[in-house]
Amino acid sequence: MSNQESLHEVLRQSAEQLYAHELEALRQNDTGRVPAGWQMSPQAVLTFIIGGKAGNTEITPKYIGNRRLVEMAIATLVTDRALLLIGEPGTAKSWLSENLTAAIYGHSGLVVQGTAGTTEEHVRYSWNYAMLLANGPTPEALVQSPIMRAMEAGGIARFEEISRCASEVQDALISILSEKTISVPELGKEMNARKGFSIIATANTRDRGVNEMSAALKRRFNIIVLPAPDSIETEIEIVRKRVGEIASAYDLQAAVPAEEALHKVVTIFRELRSGMTLDKKDKLKSPAGVISTAEAISLLTNSMALAASFGSGELTDEDLAAGLQGAIVKDDDKDRIVWKEYLDNVMKKRGAQWQGLYHACKEINQ
Repeated sequence: MSNQESLHEVLRQSAEQLYAHELEALRQNDTGRVPAGWQMSPQAVLTFIIGGKAGNTEITPKYIGNRRLVEMAIATLVTDRALLLIGEPGTAKSWLSENLTAAIYGHSGLVVQGTAGTTEEHVRYSWNYAMLLANGPTPEALVQSPIMRAMEAGGIARFEEISRCASEVQDALISILSEKTISVPELGKEMNARKGFSIIATANTRDRGVNEMSAALKRRFNIIVLPAPDSIETEIEIVRKRVGEIASAYDLQAAVPAEEALHKVVTIFRELRSGMTLDKKDKLKSPAGVISTAEAISLLTNSMALAASFGSGELTDEDLAAGLQGAIVKDDDKDRIVWKEYLDNVMKKRGAQWQGLYHACKEINQ
């Protein structure tokens, strides 16, 4: 089996695999100055993220939003400062982080996933204890963290959901970001970062107060806040693009959602998220769960899978209703009431084109 064939069997391709032809075209046509350790110039990285042309190759946009925020993120990584992307769930923090890393370094897989169980060893290094007991501390027994590997190679490491980690784990980054070294006293040596090394971290505003980052750590990052899509048109465009890409990757045998279905789902999500109808005439209760753009994308792809597997392949109101029920009603008692009030006070009054979806949702939310 060829490498190309084996890639098609992978459940989720990395950004550098998924967009390999675009990255190669950008490198071939890049006339800008390439910083030390980078694969291409900052201008080419920007084109990769926001879209454009590289010779005769069309570069698809990876992030649809404020161009200036992307420019600031790229400019930060040219310097020796780390980058922290903050935003509500579903604002494409991880997606932007992955694609920036793929374009700049060519390998987006050096990731520390922040959780309550993340330890300082995940940030610095650990040991192969069998080898440690047999031979004592040796370079061969050292297990490098993704961050240490990025330092050694002059690459970029990603730290996802940093605010989910305990404070002492977060603070292990302070000396790394300040001194650009990791000391290994057991071996009597230091690992010094090569040019090009940086860290892109993400933090969720919903986790604020869980493990608040110290002021000392925040000072080591350039912080960029990624907003939710500012208009319904932008959000529909994001959802349309990502649903198309995911449907293609998973070979979902269902028709792409019609514009009307996209508009309805995004409208519902924006209204429940903001607690107000789009025309600002009625206030609404919001469900307890996350009603994000990412959730809308997941809802539509799941509904397509439902239509392909157990329907005609055409997305119906019943398929959408099942997806909406699962996405919105997470905390059964409270969310079911919130959703019922939205159905009766908003959707029911929206005219004939909403009635099919209203009755399908009402039937499920009994």
